[in-house]
Amino acid sequence: MTEQIPLLIDTDPGVDDALALLMAFDDPRHRVVGLTIAAGNVGLDHTVANALKLCEVAGVDVPVFPGCASPLLHPARDAAYVHGRDGFGDTGYEKATKQAEAEHAALAILRLSHQHAGRLMLVALGPLTNVALALKLDPTLPSRVARFVVMGGAVTGHGNITPAAEFNIYFDPEAARIVFEGFPHIDLADWEATVAHGFAHDEVERWLQADAPLARFYDSISKKTREWSSDRRGDHWHAADALAMAYALEPEGATELVERPVAVELEGRHSRGATVVDWRREGGAGDNCRILMRYDQARFEARMRRALGA
Repeated sequence: MTEQIPLLIDTDPGVDDALALLMAFDDPRHRVVGLTIAAGNVGLDHTVANALKLCEVAGVDVPVFPGCASPLLHPARDAAYVHGRDGFGDTGYEKATKQAEAEHAALAILRLSHQHAGRLMLVALGPLTNVALALKLDPTLPSRVARFVVMGGAVTGHGNITPAAEFNIYFDPEAARIVFEGFPHIDLADWEATVAHGFAHDEVERWLQADAPLARFYDSISKKTREWSSDRRGDHWHAADALAMAYALEPEGATELVERPVAVELEGRHSRGATVVDWRREGGAGDNCRILMRYDQARFEARMRRALGA
């Protein structure tokens, strides 16, 4: 068997992150070497607790590294109104017995990049605060990362937290700018690709009725989010982090990719946090992002269902 690819996931669990993590734990071609945790969907205490609980439920021994509890510069609102105050649907689950590591997430990113230099795949599913801090501590980080996948952005300005911005980038746009300028190449799975790859709510409900522990757990923690989505976003449920993870784990499932320069806007009453794509390459900057436009929907569904035991 080919040696497994080391996978480091920076995340802010979050219901959507939870599904992506279950997909990563389930993949035989990759070995999750750590979870670095940021605030985002909810506060850091909750995102760390949720990561620990998910590892316990999935039966995996993966170190969890707490990171930044707030954006680099400016306060930002979380997404508790979507995910529940605790990020896992306010189900009151029993806390995991495992403890988080003492090492800060940014330091863990750097250490693991040295330990797995040239082979490490880094996947960022939340705000980019931890990755930006790691870059500031050591700008050579990208030279040791074989592939960097980011869930974030809205490439034609159809945002989900403001009219122009997607949540992960908007939560800490200063960090996002540092990362987009510091990494020469990013594989980007944005919110608009997510919307293009939705699933009918009744279909998802059928998956989660499977007689499997992970399906039951995910059904419980995602119920609040799915009800909110059904009320606010119509007939389809969208799993942003799951799509990014499918693309990370199985890039051959991508059916349309576009490479372009992408910049993060920090100013503007309406445009802060926007990911601005130079579609016609007017500015002369080099392409720094490979943008996922379309992914094989059947592969995406199969991978999610397998991770849930459905």
